[in-house]
Amino acid sequence: MPTGNTAHGRNKDVLSVGEVARRSGVAVSALHFYETKGLISSWRNSGGQRRFPRSVLRRVAVIKAAQRIGIPLSEIAEALAALPDGRSPTAADWQRLSDRWRANLNERIDKLIKLRDDLDGCIGCGCLSLESCPLRNPGDIAAEGGPGARLFDQAD
Repeated sequence: MPTGNTAHGRNKDVLSVGEVARRSGVAVSALHFYETKGLISSWRNSGGQRRFPRSVLRRVAVIKAAQRIGIPLSEIAEALAALPDGRSPTAADWQRLSDRWRANLNERIDKLIKLRDDLDGCIGCGCLSLESCPLRNPGDIAAEGGPGARLFDQAD
């Protein structure tokens, strides 16, 4: 890991967790969480303080952008782990990642549009338990479990 010093006793390519938090706009606790999930990595200096390479700022930016569009952390971790030597994403890497995630986003958008359109049909019914309810009981699958409204007692 980087250990060189500048004239001021610091390597400009090495950041403390506080510096990463300040520069990225992400809480220190979130950075620790990202590290436990393998999204970013650090090392400890001789004083036991956590240090990050400056390149972690780009990784954090990619993580935040991906989270903003709803990509789960597990998928973000897979994508970042696939980069050679765990390096930060380049513009070309980001293009590949965004192309991959675009298909996922389009699928989710299609599902949300269908949900929105199906919801319009339920506004007049008000019960959400009819055999024909496409939201809570598509194809009357609840009938397989017997009578009653147990569907509403189960976690989604």
